Amino acid sequence: MRVFLSAGEPSGDHHAALLVRRLRASSPDVECVGLGGPQMAAEGCRLIADMTQLAVMWFLRVILSIHRFVDLARRAERSFLDHRPDVCVLVDFPGFHWWLAWRAKRHGIPVVFYCPPQIWAWASWRRHKMRRLVDHVLSPLPFEHEWFRAQGIGSTLVGHPFFDEHAGMASALPSSDATRPLVLLLPGSRSQEISANLPTLVRAADRVAASVPRVRFIAAVLHERHGDAVRAMIPGVSRGGLRPADIEILAGQARELMEDASAAMAVSGSVSLELLSARVPTVIVYRISRLAFVVQSWFRHARFITLVNLMAVREPIGAVSPVAVPPATVAPADPEAIYPEYLTVADPADQVADHVIEWHCDAAARQRVIARLDEVAARVAEPGSAAKAAAAVVAIAVGADPGAAVLGVERESRRQAAARAA
Repeated sequence: MRVFLSAGEPSGDHHAALLVRRLRASSPDVECVGLGGPQMAAEGCRLIADMTQLAVMWFLRVILSIHRFVDLARRAERSFLDHRPDVCVLVDFPGFHWWLAWRAKRHGIPVVFYCPPQIWAWASWRRHKMRRLVDHVLSPLPFEHEWFRAQGIGSTLVGHPFFDEHAGMASALPSSDATRPLVLLLPGSRSQEISANLPTLVRAADRVAASVPRVRFIAAVLHERHGDAVRAMIPGVSRGGLRPADIEILAGQARELMEDASAAMAVSGSVSLELLSARVPTVIVYRISRLAFVVQSWFRHARFITLVNLMAVREPIGAVSPVAVPPATVAPADPEAIYPEYLTVADPADQVADHVIEWHCDAAARQRVIARLDEVAARVAEPGSAAKAAAAVVAIAVGADPGAAVLGVERESRRQAAARAA
């Protein structure tokens, strides 16, 4: 069996790598090939090209890289023709993957989307394209699965792959040193996110340091290149309370640091799921331009931008009120959000700091957040996504029912759990 996989960002590379591992473990004869990154390659997927180096955001950046994406699509299609795969698995990264899905479909190759694009949030009109180009969706979250099915799109709920890696993380209070509380700064995984949001995180840290005795700060970045950028930026954005040396910068250790964190200030992204697994009270920030704020208000169909918040409310999907002019001040966070979130043009540093200070000065307030995180995690934070996805992919490749394959994996998992308990 031959499986073609494609992932375009570091997080997608991680999810696809877990899937490759499970595919090769459950079907030793499977051959995995495709577009991705170093984690996929380490698990035995033969890469046509490393696409994670092309992760881009916003329209202009896409336009400047268009020739490279066209070349990758042509190379992928050549692979389809020379060594036809039994199934094509796409992981997030929708812009490029629509092209790839079209090429696979025209050659009669079944197309599966694992961790599909969040069209329910930003581009619901693309449901027509999804129905036309994608044979089946492997949905990470329950409300996504229900939405896709309501739109007439075949979907199987497999859970989120982030929880595969965090199954052993504690569900009680983080084990931080109460005398030296640790606040994590998580400035994002892209350079433009860091540039836009680090000033807010550092200014908020200034205020927290003035109110929380002996507090420590660590900025957790993806790699050393981002670490160098953060070091260079801190002196220019601090309000003066903190020195650059007061914020330690560590690369590639975010997950381990979460286990000791008393709170976090994070740029919006899938990192919120890791923070959920570690039960870290967190404030979410995402600063954008005035134009981007107006545009997103007309296209967004999700109540929150943070997955954890979306999983916590009964009706997460619904259009927001469009605006013609962004507000000049920072609007208060929605009280129903577990993680206070600020999608804003203005600087929310003071509001972010207020939440973090409250969690350190009011133990009951912090415990209420953790209790809500426990409740959400009990519903969704189950490991096994990659195993279920692998079973579904194999079933689709041979023309079988992916839902039945996933049920088989779940039954076997319960049987093994019962055997261990006995």
